[in-house]
Amino acid sequence: MNGSKHTVFFLLLFAALLGLGVTLFISVSYGAKELTMSAVWSAVVHYDAELTSHQIVHEIRLPRVLGAAITGMAFAVAGAIMQGVTRNPMADTGILGINAGSTLIVALSFAFLPNLSYSALILLSFAGAAMTTVFITLLGSSTPGGLSSVRLTIAGAVVAAILHSLSTGIAIYFALSQDLAFWYAGGVAGVSWSHLKLLVPIVLITTVWACTMGRSISFLSLGDESATNLGIRTDKVRFLGMVAAVILAGTSVSVAGSIGFVGLIVPHIVRSLVGVDYRKIIPLSSILGSILLVWADFASRMVNPPREFAIGAMVAMVGVPFFLYLARKERRDL
Repeated sequence: MNGSKHTVFFLLLFAALLGLGVTLFISVSYGAKELTMSAVWSAVVHYDAELTSHQIVHEIRLPRVLGAAITGMAFAVAGAIMQGVTRNPMADTGILGINAGSTLIVALSFAFLPNLSYSALILLSFAGAAMTTVFITLLGSSTPGGLSSVRLTIAGAVVAAILHSLSTGIAIYFALSQDLAFWYAGGVAGVSWSHLKLLVPIVLITTVWACTMGRSISFLSLGDESATNLGIRTDKVRFLGMVAAVILAGTSVSVAGSIGFVGLIVPHIVRSLVGVDYRKIIPLSSILGSILLVWADFASRMVNPPREFAIGAMVAMVGVPFFLYLARKERRDL
């Protein structure tokens, strides 16, 4: 029985990887200027700076599409981790306000440190995500009865609203509305190879690290008592899991802005396919998260070319109804 489950998982993983490859190729090929398959392939393997089609692929579309894939991976894995360690089916870095903490730091950086390097912006974005996570956890734990999934979600929503308001106030006061519109709406149009050189290693290493915690997170998702009886140090696993989620959220927001719901939708889809084993949930979520955000970016470009729609809004069209469905289901289960 276990053998057949592993076979199904590897078939799903292979299908997801194949789907990601096809998605990347389609997204690079189509846009305001449509390119042939041979032109795209030639630009990737035999880049010629003299050819306009090669420049479009190599300097604009390829970094953009890879940026969407890697940030989609990060948001999906972060959501999967948070849902596991908090046992909150509605956990997501956007819903719980972690993205809002990073966005506030970005706004402050634009206002007071306009010449900040991208590597420094990543560190500050991570710090904003970390401080917000700590504050939301403390706020959710301060009520009688301690921390619960519902209290965590409410605390996150309240903090997210406050931080978004502060970010908007800073943007208006310092005349940064135009600069920060990208981070509010979410998007990968500005991703460059220099961004990817920093982003890709951080996200891939953290994702691999998260995969190594899959077994412990699976036990933790069953409840603290069960996990402790199985020899799991629950506080340590929860802390390390949240650190990984914060790293993924902070780095992604610094590149793509505050995109919510990816980490909510994808882990639920994956759990319906492979069950509750996080050794399977995390790697499969990483690939499906990439596919989701690449398709969202593709759709944002193709709705009304050459104008673009915000990626965050594209994902929210699916994410908001999904969140409301989960909220109703959670309410029925209480």
